[in-house]
This record gives sequence, structure tokens and C-alpha cells, in this order.
Amino acid sequence: MTLRFLTAGESHGKALTAIVEGMPAGLGLSEEYIAGDLKRRQGGYGRGGRQKIESDRAEILSGVRHGLTLGSPIALMITNRDWENWRDVMGVEAPDAPVDKVTRLRPGHADLAGAMKYAQDDVRNVLERASARETAARVAVGAVARRFLEEFGVAIHSHTVAIDGVEAPGVEEPDWQAVEESPVRCADAEAGQRMLAAIDAAREEGDSLGGVTEVRATGVPIGLGSHVHWDRRLTGLLAEAVMSIPSVKGVEIGDGFAGARMRGSVSQDVILAQGEWASRPWQRVSNHAGGLECGMTNGEPIVVRAALKPISTLARRLASADLSTGEATEAHYERSDVCIVPAAGVIAEAMVAIVLASAMLEKFGGDHMTETLRNFRAYVETVGPHPSS
Repeated sequence: MTLRFLTAGESHGKALTAIVEGMPAGLGLSEEYIAGDLKRRQGGYGRGGRQKIESDRAEILSGVRHGLTLGSPIALMITNRDWENWRDVMGVEAPDAPVDKVTRLRPGHADLAGAMKYAQDDVRNVLERASARETAARVAVGAVARRFLEEFGVAIHSHTVAIDGVEAPGVEEPDWQAVEESPVRCADAEAGQRMLAAIDAAREEGDSLGGVTEVRATGVPIGLGSHVHWDRRLTGLLAEAVMSIPSVKGVEIGDGFAGARMRGSVSQDVILAQGEWASRPWQRVSNHAGGLECGMTNGEPIVVRAALKPISTLARRLASADLSTGEATEAHYERSDVCIVPAAGVIAEAMVAIVLASAMLEKFGGDHMTETLRNFRAYVETVGPHPSS
């Protein structure tokens, strides 16, 4: 058994929807719980005007009864409040009068490639689905996965590592409360202030900023994923999931690219002998690998970082070309964020949670939570030294 999900919906359509399949019966789940992560996604300094319009909340349409999952598909719906202003432009039925087409292409977006691939003469037919608005549905699904993982003691957090040229100092364990209280979700107050100033400067110039966010998952058991096939390696599954987030152009696990500049004698995570100062079986002296070796979890915290390019839609319009004529023009602009790095951390949490929940279900199975937990506990009891028979 694994966890699967699909999302549907356009940025200015009636709603975003998601179907989640594979969640065992008996998991406590509420709309209020999911709302917490959706609210976090809408926060973060540098966000645009859309977040002032929407107040995202996922309605559970199926798969839950009296606060517990049923084992059947879970259907979620997030209504777009801005739909009222877009009825004519985004209506399902043909309008009485033609609507203006979007033909001015935006560099960095799906506009050109999508229009060519799907033979469209109106970029609206591409940009509405390609919009990062779709990630609200992913965060709702990720909240379901997070609720599942909590039953096994797994916790997932994220924090902002860098925005523009401002980098937060590295710490072994960030203060997660300070992260959630920071407008840029940065644990270091001084670096956070400089990030705020950088965002303000970019906004004044009609520009945008990128950066780096980091996700950490603790309490993950040893042995999720597999080394036996390329498509079962958890490193690849995590990288794919995080890389699929709009604006993400790079993913690293553990020391990542920095590890490529280390000597092997330094970069390996030494395994402590049992009975030393280790607080759990098979603890490491360090965690350069980011909790993953040969495609499997090794019991250490999982550390995944995502590099995000600056938002492609700029208030200071970029030079571009027109889809219909090929002539020079300025890129299309409606509204946009200045910096989405703080919010991207919440989205990355969701994608990591989905991958880990799926890996847990693959490993431990079960149609009801009591069965899954029983299988998990039985496995945990076997994790330790294996004396010779």
C-alpha cells in the first residue's frame, strides 16, 4: 500500500480539489487541522495581493466520518473566493461575448512551452493551471500526511536558510517557535531583519527575490525506501517531490553540494557502537548524509534543501514577445509575489510529508491505523544489533 493523490483546479477557477487514496481507516482528521498548514502557506513576508483575497480552508467532502478516516478516498476542496471576479473569464460555458486573450509571454513561466505543447492561442489556458496557486491543494494533502506521520512520532519543520544574498547562520536544531514567529520564517532574528530589508528593496524596484528553504524530518525510522531499484530510492522520490514545486531549481539532501568538496574521511557519518552515548540504536556522530544512505533512511533526521529562483512575474515588466504576432512586447502582468521563499518552506514540508507517509505505508501496510501501528512497533523492536545464531 502507498499513498497517492491527484489535484485539479485552476488559479482563478471555482475551486482547487484533491483526492487522497491509501490512507488507512481510523486516523483522526479534521478540517481545522488542515487549515493550520493552509494558513501557514499564505503567510510570509513578500507575498502578493492574492493572499489578501483568499482565506484558504479545505472542506472534507468524503473519506472521513465522525472525525476518523474510513479507508476510502479522501476528497478535499478549497474554494477560490476570487472566482466571483473571474466568472466570465474562467467560466465553463462559452461566454456571450469574447474575452481578451493573453498573448504577451512571460519569461520563466510555462506560457510559451505550454502554448506550443497544447496548441493554445491564449496563454490563459496554460498559466491558470501552471500557477503556484495549485500548491494550496498540495499543502492540504500534505496536512493529511502529516497527521498520519504524527501517530508514529515523526515531526516535519522548515525554515528559511537564505533570501537573495542574506544567509542565516547554520544551526544544528533551529528554534521552531522562533521560525513560525518570524515574518520570513528565519530562526536567526538578525538575518531575518536583513531579509526583510532585501524584500522591501526589491519591491521598490519592481523586482523579485529567490533563496533557499530547508526541511527537517525527525523521528523517521531506519529502513524506509530501498536500495534495490532506482525508482524505490527515497532520495530520488524526495528530490522529485520537492523539485516539482514551482520556482524550485535545485534540491540537495544533507550536505549536498558542500559535501562534494569534503574529503571522504570527513563526510561519512560514523556509526556509534551500541552502549556508548547513543540515545537510540545505530546513532551517528554526524549527519552529513541528511538521514539517507543508498536511498534508505538511516535513523538520523532527514534534511532536504530547495533552491528557489526569483519569481518570474515582475511588476517591472520584462521584455518579451507576443504569442500571436511574434513581435517584441512587454511580458504580461496581473499581480505577483516579491518573494515566496518563506511560503515555499511550508509547501516543501507538505511534499516531504507525502513521500514519507507513502514510504511508511509501503513498509508497514495496514487497512486500519491499529494494524499499521502494530506492524510499525513490531518492526522497531527488531532494529538493533543482530547477534550471530
